[in-house]
Amino acid sequence: MQIIPLPAFRDNYIWLLRQDRLAVVVDPGDAAPVRRYLAEQGLSLAAILVTHHHPDHTGGIAELLTESPVPVFGPAGETIPGRSVAVQEGDAVRIPGIDVAFQVLDVPGHTAGHVAYFGDKTLFCGDTLFAAGCGRIFEGTPAQLHASLEKLAALPADTLVYCTHEYTLSNLAFAAAVEPDNPDLAERTARCQALRADERPTVPFPLGAERLSNPFLRVNEPAVIARAEAEAGAPLSTPVAVFAALREWKNRF
Repeated sequence: MQIIPLPAFRDNYIWLLRQDRLAVVVDPGDAAPVRRYLAEQGLSLAAILVTHHHPDHTGGIAELLTESPVPVFGPAGETIPGRSVAVQEGDAVRIPGIDVAFQVLDVPGHTAGHVAYFGDKTLFCGDTLFAAGCGRIFEGTPAQLHASLEKLAALPADTLVYCTHEYTLSNLAFAAAVEPDNPDLAERTARCQALRADERPTVPFPLGAERLSNPFLRVNEPAVIARAEAEAGAPLSTPVAVFAALREWKNRF
């Protein structure tokens, strides 16, 4: 199975999984790049996976279904256009012709019913976890998003993370403000700057390395706690409080 990034809009990635002559797409906010790739490669669409309801993740579904009436898997707790299979934590997604079964994980916070799909050391996490960052809190709470990130961080270290936006360099700039003396962060920044200079994606990224350089996964680190407290101007007694302070700081960074 190959996983292909299809750039969309300004900084979105639509992920396309292909095996033999079949394809599955994740979060198709725009049908055009999907239709173009399928036609160029002679592939048949087999299914659509959706992580949450935002239009830049769902806007292309209706058009794709007019040509390929395939199953659309989406979170049970949200209204997803064209959804035919509602999924939630504990469900497994199996698609005929594709050898990977995906475990569904509930990861609320960015939106109320956000889900992720995990299988074969591969994680499609929508807008919950980004490279060196995390999603904004639109419908959930800091406690929910923190718990969702902890759930994802507990997956195997060799998991490859496929998020849906190219936010990495801006996230790394914020991470450097939080932990200016983190050598893993400095190395990652140089590597990602080189990738973007060559117009290459910084996604996917390994989860194990993410734990070393993403401040939102490092809320128990003394340096991160101290910097968050300095920014908040008050002691922060719990990991959720540290996380909330970091997220609020990032919102205005």
